[in-house]
Amino acid sequence: MTTPEGIAMPVTLAGRGTRAAALALDLALIVFAFGVVVLGLIALGIGLDRVGTGQSSPVAEFLMVVLILAGFLARYVYFAAFELGPRGATPGKRALGIRVAARDIGRGNGRLTAEAVLARNLMRDAELFIPFVWIGTSLTGEAGIAGYAAGAWLLVFALFPFFNRDALRAGDLVAGTWVIEARRPRLQAAMSVGEDHREQYRFGQEALAAYGEHELKVLERVLREDRPEALRQVTETICAKFGWTAGNGDEREFLAAFYAALRQRLEADLRFGKRKKDKFS
Repeated sequence: MTTPEGIAMPVTLAGRGTRAAALALDLALIVFAFGVVVLGLIALGIGLDRVGTGQSSPVAEFLMVVLILAGFLARYVYFAAFELGPRGATPGKRALGIRVAARDIGRGNGRLTAEAVLARNLMRDAELFIPFVWIGTSLTGEAGIAGYAAGAWLLVFALFPFFNRDALRAGDLVAGTWVIEARRPRLQAAMSVGEDHREQYRFGQEALAAYGEHELKVLERVLREDRPEALRQVTETICAKFGWTAGNGDEREFLAAFYAALRQRLEADLRFGKRKKDKFS
C-alpha cells in the first residue's frame, strides 16, 4: 500500500477466520447488552405496574417501543458508530487486532469515509440480519418455504468471502472497503540493556560532543534494523569524520559501543541542564 505522501506501507489483509471471530464477538456483545436491557425493562415494568393503575397495556407498549429502539441501535448504530471512530474498528475487531480501511488508499485518496462505513453496514442488514429474522420466523412454522430461501440467502453471503482473494464480503465490495490487520507492535527492548561493547572501544570527548539526540535516534534505528550495508556505511562515515580506521566485520559492535557512549554523555549533560538536540546545536 502507498500512502498519499508516497510512503510504501506493508499491509496484511485480515483472514476470513479472524473476521468471522470478530463478528461473533461483536454479536455476543450485542446479545449480552440487549439481554441486560430486557432484564432491566422487565424489572422496571413490574415496578410501574405496582405504582400505576394495574393496567399493564400502556407499560407493555412503552417497553415494546424501548425494545424496538434498542434493537435498532444494536442492528444499525453499533457497527457504524465504532467504525466511524478514529480506530475504524468495533470492539470485536479491536480485540482481534483488525480494522476497516478504504480499499483505494493505494491510489492516494484512501480516507475511510462515513458513506463507505454506512454502506458496508447497511449491506450487513441484507447479508445477515434479514435472513436470520426469516429463519427465526420459519422455526415457528409461519414463514413456510421462505425460511428455506432465507437459509440459502444467508449461505450465499456467508460463502462470498471465499470466492475472492481479498476475503471481501458483499458489503466491502459495495462500499469500497477492506479489513486489514492493525496489531500494535510490542515495545522493543531498550538499547541500553543490550550487550555492552564499550570496553572494546574508547571514544574521545571530541567525538562524543560532535553528535546530539537526533543522531543518537538515527543510530538506534540503524542498530535495530541491523542491515549490514547500513551498518557499514554509518561506521565508515563516523570513522572518516574523526580520522579513524574502520574495522572489518565488527561494524555492529563498534556502533553499539559508540551508541552507548554517546547516550551516556547526553544523559550526563541533561542532568546538568545541557541539551544538545543535534550536531548543529
